[in-house]
Amino acid sequence: MINLINAYSNTNQLKAYVQKNSQITSTKQNKNLIQAPLENKLKYPEQMPIKTSIFYLNDIHGKMTNMERIYAAAKEFDNKNEPNTGKLKLASGDIILGANYTSNQVANKFLNWIGVSANALGNHELDVVPKNLSALMDNAKYKLLAINATVDSESPMAGKIGNSIIEERNGQKYGIIGIAPSDMAERVKLNDSVKDIKIDDFPTTVKKVQAEVDRLKNEGINKIIVLSHSGLKHDKKLAQETSGIDVILGAHTHDLINGIKEGENLLYSKTGEPVVITQGGKDGENVGILNIEFNQNGVITKAQNNIIKTRNYTRNLSSRSAVESIIGKPEVLGKVTSTVAPPKERLIENNPHGNIIADAMRSELGTDIAILNAGNIRGHFDLGPVDSRLINDITPFEDKMLIGKLSEKEIVDAIKVGGQSFVRTGHKPGILLVSGLKYTMTDKGELKSLSFIDKSGNENLIDITNPSTERKYTVAMDDFFATGGDNYLPTNENPDFIIKKFNIDKNKLACDYIKKMNGSFEVKHDDRIKIISHENN
Repeated sequence: MINLINAYSNTNQLKAYVQKNSQITSTKQNKNLIQAPLENKLKYPEQMPIKTSIFYLNDIHGKMTNMERIYAAAKEFDNKNEPNTGKLKLASGDIILGANYTSNQVANKFLNWIGVSANALGNHELDVVPKNLSALMDNAKYKLLAINATVDSESPMAGKIGNSIIEERNGQKYGIIGIAPSDMAERVKLNDSVKDIKIDDFPTTVKKVQAEVDRLKNEGINKIIVLSHSGLKHDKKLAQETSGIDVILGAHTHDLINGIKEGENLLYSKTGEPVVITQGGKDGENVGILNIEFNQNGVITKAQNNIIKTRNYTRNLSSRSAVESIIGKPEVLGKVTSTVAPPKERLIENNPHGNIIADAMRSELGTDIAILNAGNIRGHFDLGPVDSRLINDITPFEDKMLIGKLSEKEIVDAIKVGGQSFVRTGHKPGILLVSGLKYTMTDKGELKSLSFIDKSGNENLIDITNPSTERKYTVAMDDFFATGGDNYLPTNENPDFIIKKFNIDKNKLACDYIKKMNGSFEVKHDDRIKIISHENN
């Protein structure tokens, strides 16, 4: 078993950080700050450093199997005897994913079970409509935080989102502030959540965070933690454009930050104090433990950031039983007889695991083609038995399925939007996975060719330079894609191309599809999406 609390391996490095902090302070010629270390030494001659250990998580995306593993890691963290160390457990958003209320209940109770104090409002928390999100918050033992959120006074969520909380450990108080992503409206499909809850732009968010830091400082709280679902680029700006923040527990861009490196996740505030930034990747594949020491002025003097792989922990019977008491026993569907590794960059690669889901959509709805955004796929098929829980792990959003009629031009335009992901930060929103189509694209996102593959296997080339607005195809899609989610199609709450709506998601289609495969199937590579080098083009 991994020892979660190790020695401060970066101590020597951090001594240099403290020295640099003094140099920065001298450069700024701030007399009060220059004198502070000497005054501190005189005032607290015998005081020990304030030790703090933070168990942090972000972007779990409703992955219940990994929640069960994280439960075991959290219990180990709790049981580790660390004298005179204040322990906190905090989350930075997107713990929930999708609209399925049963799955949402699991994610909500998971945070209760492991003892998280606060969670930032992420974009996927708003997959849940206000009435249901409010009900979840009524049963939450943690606080949902977003200082940059404005909630309609008539919304069921009115009064359910806080600015900050104060946590006390070992006689020390910590101010904890939450922020939601400023691109919330782009990341959430059209529903009442984005109508009821508005998020400030980033410059306004920075001002509000600074005002809240100042308020907490005036109350004598000098250890400030921000739970940020704003992304690494914004977190770096926040660290450098404010004063008084010590730690930013980040999320949203799915960066995996291990250790502490100056200039990357160790930055300096406007007043020259160190700010440590963390982020633990995506899908509950990792959790983090940040060990820090503060001096009596609330300035970090030592820090150690450990990333823990959740696969190192088993899904014990008690956690599995707790989850299944909510969602029920899974249905066995069949088994995988051979498979391939999932893509390393799932947003910008052909994904054989996602292609199974796209094929299920096309087959079960009987359409010409199927289109599925790559970001919808959050897991993969392993060798062996496949049950309904695994399918829910792979495609957990619980969007509603639709059949629509799209023209060649609409399809070409949507695929080109996906292609922009190659040159965007975090590769969002991701390319489009397809069934009944075949396309080639450069690694700079330029669409080079596109073909329709009919059900007899015949390939029909589509003119991508002058695609027809008249020639149309029946398309299996979900309501996120259809209504303009991630801007693949124009935003429209009621698009006129919809032919038929279904009150099921693609995971139900995938379960039915797999059950028809005589009990077994293979996951293998094909050439329906080819990514080529732009240099060799």
